[in-house]
Amino acid sequence: MTTTTKHHIERLRWEKRRRTLRVINITRLTPHMQRITFQSDELHDFASLAHDDHVKILLPIAGEADSFVTREYTPRYFDTQAGTLVLDFALHQHGPANAWAMQAKAGDTLIVSGPGKSMVVADDFDWYLLMGDATALPAITRRIEQLRAGVHATSIIMLADAADKQACVSAASWQAQWLLREHNSVSDEQALLAAAAAYQFPPGDGYIWIAAEKQAARALRSYMVEQRGQPEAWIKSSSYWTREEE
Repeated sequence: MTTTTKHHIERLRWEKRRRTLRVINITRLTPHMQRITFQSDELHDFASLAHDDHVKILLPIAGEADSFVTREYTPRYFDTQAGTLVLDFALHQHGPANAWAMQAKAGDTLIVSGPGKSMVVADDFDWYLLMGDATALPAITRRIEQLRAGVHATSIIMLADAADKQACVSAASWQAQWLLREHNSVSDEQALLAAAAAYQFPPGDGYIWIAAEKQAARALRSYMVEQRGQPEAWIKSSSYWTREEE
């Protein structure tokens, strides 16, 4: 007899592998988001099973042989037959990954490692809430695009300005709430917490996904679990960056 577990969450791990990719296309999606498409025959067996999987990009350190700075990015799209991988880079004022993305051109190469793990969340919840800032947009939009037809999904995302909003095609019943930094006199953390407090949980079981600056992500998770009673098994909170590393 076969039984199924409702709201199954599966954690998978596998050996990381380094691949050398070549830039074939660059598109500025919004003022602060750049999409780069890579190609390599080494992507023939690439796999990314969860919307928030990460690959590490390895950026060489000038003057230091075999030394790299690493940063993590969400695989936005990939096609093993075509041997392509798409990464979206949130653009800031400084940082090695930002500098590389801003200067990238067709033909440039980049070493990418991973993903080394996935957390696959079954799409059988009654509703989904996805929260974060611009760095979370690739993972949030990938998830929204993958959700089943008609399921209730809400995204609450902090952006620098309205021009950074992104559209995506989804079969889900999706509501997007954009928090614009230019219209907020409070910190991102406070603005996101206020939006979380105003959010009314729909009926049934829900899954909450959060990714933002370290302190904001921690505060949101604590609020949802301790104040709103969200089951810990049905929430994931990730620190995508820390203020000291801006």
